Amino acid sequence: QTPPPGTQQRDTTRPPGTQQQPPARTTRPPTTDTNAPPGTQRPAPQTPPGRDAVPSASPSIAPPAAQQPPVVSPTSPELLPSPVPSSPEDADQTLREPNFVTEQPRPVPPLPSLSRLGVSSSNTVALSLNEAIRRALANNNDIEIARNDVRFAETQLQALRGIFDPVFTFTPEINNSVRPVVNIFGGANQSGTVTTTDFNNNFSVNKQFARGGGNYTYFFNNTREQTNSTSTSLNPFFSSSQGITFTQPLFRDRAIDRNRQQIRIQRKRLEQSDADFRRRTIDVISQVQRSYWDLVFALRDEQNQIANVNLARENFRRTEASVAAGSAAPLERAEIQTELSTREAALLLASQQVTVAENNLKQLILRDPLAPEWSAALVPTDQPSFDEVPVNLPEVLTEARANRPELRRLRLQQEINEIDLTYFRNQTKPRIDVVATLSTTGLAGTQVVPTSSLTDGAILPPDVPSGQIPLIFGNPNANANAFLLQEINRLAALRGDPLSVVPNVTPRSASLPSNLIGGYGQTLQNLFSLDTRNIVVGVTVQLPFRNRTAKANLAGARIQQEQLVAQQRATEQDVEVEVRNSAQAVETARRRVLAAREARRNAELQLTGEQRLYQVGRSTTFLLFQRENQLVNARNQELRAETDYNIALADLQRATSTTLRANNVIVDNPLAQ
Repeated sequence: QTPPPGTQQRDTTRPPGTQQQPPARTTRPPTTDTNAPPGTQRPAPQTPPGRDAVPSASPSIAPPAAQQPPVVSPTSPELLPSPVPSSPEDADQTLREPNFVTEQPRPVPPLPSLSRLGVSSSNTVALSLNEAIRRALANNNDIEIARNDVRFAETQLQALRGIFDPVFTFTPEINNSVRPVVNIFGGANQSGTVTTTDFNNNFSVNKQFARGGGNYTYFFNNTREQTNSTSTSLNPFFSSSQGITFTQPLFRDRAIDRNRQQIRIQRKRLEQSDADFRRRTIDVISQVQRSYWDLVFALRDEQNQIANVNLARENFRRTEASVAAGSAAPLERAEIQTELSTREAALLLASQQVTVAENNLKQLILRDPLAPEWSAALVPTDQPSFDEVPVNLPEVLTEARANRPELRRLRLQQEINEIDLTYFRNQTKPRIDVVATLSTTGLAGTQVVPTSSLTDGAILPPDVPSGQIPLIFGNPNANANAFLLQEINRLAALRGDPLSVVPNVTPRSASLPSNLIGGYGQTLQNLFSLDTRNIVVGVTVQLPFRNRTAKANLAGARIQQEQLVAQQRATEQDVEVEVRNSAQAVETARRRVLAAREARRNAELQLTGEQRLYQVGRSTTFLLFQRENQLVNARNQELRAETDYNIALADLQRATSTTLRANNVIVDNPLAQ
């Protein structure tokens, strides 16, 4: 059969509403959809795939069951509009039988490979948000640097406190001297010199007071001296002395001095380093939260894109079945293939975003760039949370003013400035120090009598030790004992007997008191008896003229005080702006989540309705693809809104410095240790 003259064939490759209208009235008008919006028309019902075609009441050309419409290009003569015949005879000559080609359905292409470089899909690590934060606190390099800053500040404080540690000093020495003596009372020997050997052991302890600015020094000196002088009464002798010297400022350096100023400032700087550590820890935790939720969104977006590709694959299967059944033109393959390729490209981009988000999180929780976890796939176990309760702005502003580390650091800096003002104000005062010394000495030794007073100028033999004299000596012509010794030795020589040996003796004198005769023990006894003592009390007064250095330092500290007040106001304004913006971001994200959920529900309803219309032939693949893409976009918007809500909450916690408390992180105070 041939269609009646004036009837034009429908172009199945064109979307609905784009058909060329013939000049004459068509025998079958398009079906009107009563549910469609005004001004829109649904195309005529088509036979769904797998169903038998119902014969139409209007005359048409029924193709054979074993044949399919030929595959033609848009510019082929079959798709070009035929000239309108001027008469029935011309129409019979123009119309000709179509040439149908048999089409076989193509297989559905598989999903694209989602393998990522350097990541093994078989090596997965389940990770919760709390576990990610714990790993970051233990392994993050920035936190380790900030932690070491606190430890370094602690060592600096301990170093300054060491000024108040007692200092023990021990000085042992030996001193041997040979000096010439020209005085007859110097005790020189025949060579005219005196040899002295001293063994000294001196001890001292010095300590600065932590209060009052005073200091004391305790000393304990010991000496053992031996000499060949003939004029000494004790040889060898021991000499010991002990005492204490105390210095106390009365005006300058009494309330505060340089050492105490540095210690007080270092305590504040230690607290500042602790505030910096808390701020850095809050920043890292906030980055971990942001990276974690970005990874959650990237994985969920990847699953959403996989579902979208599967829908396109299902549409590909249906289109191939329709083309094979002859109810769809082969040209529709190009449309579905284009859509499938587009969705596969979107899936690959989503997979790339998974890699980027995963690497950002690994950078925060891993210490070593060669750690094996870099090749593992992270699998978040937490899902984004949502609370419909809006943010209480006055409450978060109050928490920010009380908790922000920046404000705490500025308050500590103002306290440092107050310490400087106190110190420089003290340095403008005159110096008046009280100095007191109390000491005692002890002395004891072996008593000797000077041989020069007993020999009457006689020359002693050279082998006589110093401080001793022979028992019998002197001139035989003047000394009876010396004459008798001489005669005894002469007779012994005549008889061949040995000569008599005269022993050497140490002469003693009764002029020294008994407490000076003895060894080192007697010396210590004399030392602690306090029979010999020395007491000194004095005052040191120092009055600097003009004192420009102290006055200039005081003026500079006052200028810094004014700068800190202005800086405090500026920082408080910055905190106010940051908290308000963060609170508004949370509120906006909350509303976005509610709107995105409503949009996603309606997009699901629209897609369900469009799929039903497509199944009964009242829709096209073009409209179906639009509904599917709208649903994918709605789901992505919902995922993005939920992720942004959790990221905004993390930013608000950072802005109010409640991140540590919200994540159960406790930081020890270094000054409490």
